[in-house]
Amino acid sequence: MAQSAGPRIVVVGSGMSGVAAAYRLAKTGFQRVRILEATGRSGGRILTSRLGDSVAEMGASYIHGPCEENPVFCLARDYGLLDPMALTDENQAIDCDERPPWIPNWFSSSGQRLSTEDMSPSLGMFNELIDDTFQYEHEKSTSWESLGHFLKSETRRRAAERWTEGDKIPSKLLLCGVSALLKMECFTNAAHTLDELDLPGFSIYKGLKGLDCELPGGYEGLINSLMSELPPDLVSYNRPVRCIHWIDGQNRRNVVEVECDDGERIVADHVIVTVPLGHLKKNHSTLFSPPLPAHKLNSMQRIGFGTSNKIFVEFKSQWWDADCDVIHLVWQDEEEVLDHVSDVHKSWIRKLSTFTVLKDSESPALCGWIAGREAEYMETLPEEELRESLTKMFHTFTGNPAITPKRILRSQWFLNSWSCGSYCHIPIGCTKQDLANMMEPLPAKGSLLPPLQVLFAGDATHPIYYSTVHGALLSGWREADRLISHFSCNKQE
Repeated sequence: MAQSAGPRIVVVGSGMSGVAAAYRLAKTGFQRVRILEATGRSGGRILTSRLGDSVAEMGASYIHGPCEENPVFCLARDYGLLDPMALTDENQAIDCDERPPWIPNWFSSSGQRLSTEDMSPSLGMFNELIDDTFQYEHEKSTSWESLGHFLKSETRRRAAERWTEGDKIPSKLLLCGVSALLKMECFTNAAHTLDELDLPGFSIYKGLKGLDCELPGGYEGLINSLMSELPPDLVSYNRPVRCIHWIDGQNRRNVVEVECDDGERIVADHVIVTVPLGHLKKNHSTLFSPPLPAHKLNSMQRIGFGTSNKIFVEFKSQWWDADCDVIHLVWQDEEEVLDHVSDVHKSWIRKLSTFTVLKDSESPALCGWIAGREAEYMETLPEEELRESLTKMFHTFTGNPAITPKRILRSQWFLNSWSCGSYCHIPIGCTKQDLANMMEPLPAKGSLLPPLQVLFAGDATHPIYYSTVHGALLSGWREADRLISHFSCNKQE
């Protein structure tokens, strides 16, 4: 390294990508690394809470694709944070494309329990269509306007061919079942509607083998384990960054300056920005001086970033089957194949179509999944109004007025000014090049200015694992390795 103590490196954000970058640098011998975290904790959108005695993951829930290729799985395994089932070879070999073979219970808005066998055509149709999207992976353009246009149009066409009025289960009910699953797919993509998503772009994301698993003690255990190996003073909490002043050749500074909200200016040779894309979208004009290059800014704006929230509900008694993993709610009065509502204020709760069962809870508890503008509106509701809406919905679907929520807990990622939403997706018009532009350092390669002044990490900067914890971790490692390689080359010269 150029000097005995090494370069001054500031990491903005102490989420998974920031912690991963700092960890990699510190373990490689970089001594002057500092994380500036706007809040009072590390973890970012990893946020483990409690609902009574239950672990409630307000943000990241699963290790998607727990196998040897997934560094999050490997770290969690090495820290002893996983249960034995997740560690089996069989679990790691399952290739389910992040669609676990959950055992479902189905309920209708008429207050009736629906047979799993009767509703299997809805689930089969949905899975078939998702699989069929991959045929468009390498197409530059298609006759379909969007992912939603393909899924909804093909659902109606194939249903007309396969499901007749004489069937035991009315085709309308099965179509409403598909709608429930499409609403859940909105959550998976943090999108208001699948009509926003690019059909070829949907295949940019790559899954890993393995049956998705949770960390029994909570995802925060992984962050805490990593932090325990770092110097205790490496993170400065409650230190929001107001502006990153980088060198563009028009000023006389020869260093990067990180200006904090309290006015302090921290001198750095390199800054790794790991804040969520939602925060970048909202604050880029004041966060960088000079402004971001046009091509990078345009890519940042093209990549989608939406809201997905969870509502945890605890009950006095269990009203679903003992082996049930997931509950689907089917609104029978929906005339079309729908994945969002026309009036968010009046009908937001119709977007809440899927609940997963909290298996390790001593008290019966569910986690509801909701995305889009409906999720954003839900965040604004007074707690009592939220409770009333949920209670009415459970009464409607079960036909049992005695079923009443005992305790409720919700996430509110859209109102969180440090995230401004949940995670990213690929909307219409977005390409792989936009993801590549997101991870390009400042200044551009080949410039005569000091290199690698501002580097970018975070889940929205990974080319194929965006929107995941392992994508965030790998992006942090990538930018740390970029600096490690840079100084290794300079030392050899």
